[in-house]
Amino acid sequence: MTYDVAAIRAQFPGLKRQQNGEPAVFFDNPAGTQMAKQSIDRMVWAMTEVNANLGGQFETSILAGKLVDDAHEAAKDFINAASVEEIVFGQNMTTLTFMMSRTLGRTFKEGDEIVVSRMDHDGNVTPWLIMAEERGLKVKWLDFSPETFEFDLAQVSKVVTDRTRVVAVGYASNVTGTINNVKAIAAAAKAASNGKALVYVDAVQFAPHGVIDVQDIGCDFLVCSAYKFYGPHYGLLWGRHELLQNLNAYKVRAATEELPSKFVTGTTNREELAGIMGAVEYYEWLGKNFGGATDPKLTRRQRIVAGVEAMLRHDHGLADRLISGLEQVKNIRILGITDRKSFARRVPTVSFAMDNCDPTEIAKFMAGQGIYVWDGHNYGVEPVTRLGLIDKGGVVRVGPTHYNTPGEIDRFLGALNIYLQRR
Repeated sequence: MTYDVAAIRAQFPGLKRQQNGEPAVFFDNPAGTQMAKQSIDRMVWAMTEVNANLGGQFETSILAGKLVDDAHEAAKDFINAASVEEIVFGQNMTTLTFMMSRTLGRTFKEGDEIVVSRMDHDGNVTPWLIMAEERGLKVKWLDFSPETFEFDLAQVSKVVTDRTRVVAVGYASNVTGTINNVKAIAAAAKAASNGKALVYVDAVQFAPHGVIDVQDIGCDFLVCSAYKFYGPHYGLLWGRHELLQNLNAYKVRAATEELPSKFVTGTTNREELAGIMGAVEYYEWLGKNFGGATDPKLTRRQRIVAGVEAMLRHDHGLADRLISGLEQVKNIRILGITDRKSFARRVPTVSFAMDNCDPTEIAKFMAGQGIYVWDGHNYGVEPVTRLGLIDKGGVVRVGPTHYNTPGEIDRFLGALNIYLQRR
């Protein structure tokens, strides 16, 4: 089916923003995408039509309870969980990871080991480091190559032992854009630890650019944030049912022991859950309109997958155009996979550095042109340090997604050329 980017952009009210008489260019997506209309409408509906606390005998409370149930069902289908009881919602990926690292830490003993990676966002590093320090655990690191921007999977079996209790790894890097083979990493970690290591996957950067299937990956936990996949600022965590069932949750006495509610502290944020449900509905809309998923007999999961696959084809075209343009710039270092045959192993997020160019100054110049990009380490403290750029201002990060256009790529490249000419 023809991919109509204009029709897709019409689903995002935020894209109407004008600056300098032109549409603003949103390439800040790795830090937070624009919200789909379906998500916004669902949140308004939740706050106006079903606004009540849970557990009451009256109509709005009953409807609010159904909203929570429906949101769990939508999230289950989005990541292909086996049960709604495996879905836990929270403020964001980092907050959920702090919660789960604290919960898991109670089960570990001094001398146990954890493995974290040099490629990960700090939200999947620091919570584990703090837990390790508090519990007397040994920390090991899974490194990546600053030349290929990928892990050597053979290293997994070298850093993981039968003393390893957690392997924390990202599905896709928010700095290099690399998509990691988390299924292979999980299998290697399980084999090297004799099944004792829990695999915790940060899928924040992958979620807006790929199909998540937790039953296929072989991990034990996976976490992502909806504001990175066209929804509100809220997060979701998936955990294997038997693990969540047996873990002790940090909660008040009055809270239930039943899953998934036992890991929810305080009152569930229903409007955020409605927004997540709306974001999943947007994926369905995309699948039906541009992914060929028009048969009413198809499941929601099938429509979601069709929507993601439609996105991917456009994503790859944007990445190709962006990288091709950057490759024409002298003294530029593209910090990620550039081989077009390997684009299946990257998301369209592209970071770069230039000799004698301050990333902040480039970002400021772009902002003046109505083009929104990020600079610095972007919470990728470990990868930016590994790339030797932490003391040099970090990187410039350009993050197109499926609602961006080739023309916007050209605007960015043209603005970069103007910036370099004026230096």
